[in-house]
Amino acid sequence: MLLVIIILGSFAVTLLVLFLPIKGARSFTYQSPSNRVHEADAVLSRRLLNTDTKVYESYYSQHPEFKLADDRSRQAPGLLSDKSRYFHPGTFAAAKANFKIIETLNSSQSEIPVTEKANLNRGKIKVNPEKISQFISQWLKQTGAHSVGFTRLEEYHLYSHKGRGPRSGKPIKKIHDHAIAITVEMDHRMLQSAPEGTSVMESSEQYLRSGVLALKLSTYIKELGYEATAHIDGNYEVICPLVAVDAGLGIVGRMGLLMTPKLGPRVRISVVTTNMPLAHSDSKPDTTTLHFCHHCKKCAHVCPAAAIPYGPRITQDGIDRWQINSEKCYHFWTLSGTDCGRCITVCPYSHPDDWFHRFIRWAIKNNLVFRLLAIKLDDIFYGRKPQIWPLPNWVDILDKQ
Repeated sequence: MLLVIIILGSFAVTLLVLFLPIKGARSFTYQSPSNRVHEADAVLSRRLLNTDTKVYESYYSQHPEFKLADDRSRQAPGLLSDKSRYFHPGTFAAAKANFKIIETLNSSQSEIPVTEKANLNRGKIKVNPEKISQFISQWLKQTGAHSVGFTRLEEYHLYSHKGRGPRSGKPIKKIHDHAIAITVEMDHRMLQSAPEGTSVMESSEQYLRSGVLALKLSTYIKELGYEATAHIDGNYEVICPLVAVDAGLGIVGRMGLLMTPKLGPRVRISVVTTNMPLAHSDSKPDTTTLHFCHHCKKCAHVCPAAAIPYGPRITQDGIDRWQINSEKCYHFWTLSGTDCGRCITVCPYSHPDDWFHRFIRWAIKNNLVFRLLAIKLDDIFYGRKPQIWPLPNWVDILDKQ
């Protein structure tokens, strides 16, 4: 009898320790940036610089610290190259098709952003901010969005200048007051083969999906008589993760990507800015995710480019953050031919959004002890360095002809 009491008592104490609301993440605060950045300083913008131009010479005379790494990447096979390490005719062709459609969507928008145009004197239809926000959220989720959030557009959400396209070098002005962030889910199975071709195939697919949703929404808002600009892959004026954080959709983690509550970093983001009145999300970022990232380090452990830092957050520009080495990351892309996605795949938050993993995420958020235990358990069940899955049979069918 005494033994039974001891066992039951131990079990009860264990449950209390694991599930009492002890968050223990007070020192992990989220701070909004104060400085705006030039889009040209992003490696994905710099890759478009033509080596035999004055723009190329001018940029690297001002930023010589990037030149060696960037030129090394230019000499590699390149993203979606048939000479790259993970070339696969089916997945690469699918990704190219998606990106070409995205280019078409971008070219369909005027070269002069809607943010700099008058409203064409169209009469505005009066809207209720709460009701129109609720409608937009439900409509987008009904047609493919995973999450939708609303926030006031801040200066730090915007790049200071355009870094690519016909308006490269032109300053970006804050004209709109509101922003709508949209996330779409990337398929869990397609990413399990990252950095094989399915990763870039799925990534491009969801960039396209999020772009269509943003363009649909911006067109809808214009039909109501207001201004709106869709910020989609290849044509951003905003830094999408910063908007998404303030819109209540997640927080930026160790790998530098938006960490959402249900899918972790397994999302793609688009944004619509507008002058239409909207009700803003009032939720605050969950800093327990930062605490989890601080101890987990799994993305850093598996990163094939060693681009993700192992250490704690450091203070840069007045805020605490992890800073990935974008040049190392992109160079691996140019060698592999894909946009990798290995860090996204292995993140414990990226597991399927089923009842079991929802319970695990709830416990991680709720309890400090469980959070630390979950890191060890994830390594036991999934491996500290999970294996790369073979391509799905339906994807690999071209190689079996």
